[in-house]
Amino acid sequence: MTEGATTTRLWIARIAILLLIALSVIGFLRYGFTVEVHERIWRDIFDRPGGPMTFRFVLQPVMAAIAALHDGAKDARAGRPGYLWTLLTSSADRGERLREGLISTGRIILLGIGMDAVYQYTVLKTFYPGEMVVIAILLAFVPYLLLRGPFARLARWWTARKSSGPSAR
Repeated sequence: MTEGATTTRLWIARIAILLLIALSVIGFLRYGFTVEVHERIWRDIFDRPGGPMTFRFVLQPVMAAIAALHDGAKDARAGRPGYLWTLLTSSADRGERLREGLISTGRIILLGIGMDAVYQYTVLKTFYPGEMVVIAILLAFVPYLLLRGPFARLARWWTARKSSGPSAR
């Protein structure tokens, strides 16, 4: 599936991964991972949907859903098993399928990091890099992860229904 990925998309995915790793390391080194930090992260995350920039809680999952729809339709045409199921059960295919997902969501992840940086600067008046990682993954990759398989099943159903013709209705 990644043979159709452009060089730009590959670089965007690599930059997104490197940025997620760097932000995670910086966050861990700067704040550690104590119970207080864990509680602050989740408190801040649950406060965000009601604050400024709430539109990103719709925008990013919708963008991830569009990417999942596109890739799910490709999976259906290729007769591939469900995305999440493959990630959970097939160690041989896990790396390649995860790479596909990261290539598809790389821009969305970068957008999420950027939007969260603006949010943190304007609202929190501080910088929590670990929270950026959590928000970017929750809003960009998790919806993709959860929707790609169902969209592939829907596309299989749709093509089977279309190919059976009007007599099947």
